[in-house]
Amino acid sequence: MWIVNLALRRPYTFIVLAIFILIAGVLSILSTPKDIFPSINIPVISVIWTFTGMAPEEVEQHITSPYERVLTTTVDNIEHIESQSLNGIAVVKIYLQPNASVPAGIAQVTSVSQAVLKQLPNGITPPLVLSYSAFPARPSLTHTEESKGTWKWTSTIRLYKATA
Repeated sequence: MWIVNLALRRPYTFIVLAIFILIAGVLSILSTPKDIFPSINIPVISVIWTFTGMAPEEVEQHITSPYERVLTTTVDNIEHIESQSLNGIAVVKIYLQPNASVPAGIAQVTSVSQAVLKQLPNGITPPLVLSYSAFPARPSLTHTEESKGTWKWTSTIRLYKATA
């Protein structure tokens, strides 16, 4: 109750305070940077090797393990490597340090991938090297109507678009 009594005794103080808050709010809104598609660095590179007819164990022994060994010794700024060996497919994800240059990492990974082809089984094709980008990450909203007349809303957001 004391603040109400103070406001009644000194109305100009509270009017000046309200005007100050209004001006500070408008200035902060105008000075806040806005970007509809901010630059988001995703330091992940994926390499996909294909060699049809190989079992997952053979893919791991003959493709994934040698490739990971070469990566760890030749590519800079690697945080960690994850790999998955499937029937005839090896997927290697290279996570770079947060401050690493992704284009430089892609260049190093591509050159290492070309150089390591001689050490891999005969007939293997060069890998697909992918980097991840958050642009364009446009949210989309879809809706469906159920039979009872109520609406069911589903929000779908694409987070990453793979670029070659």
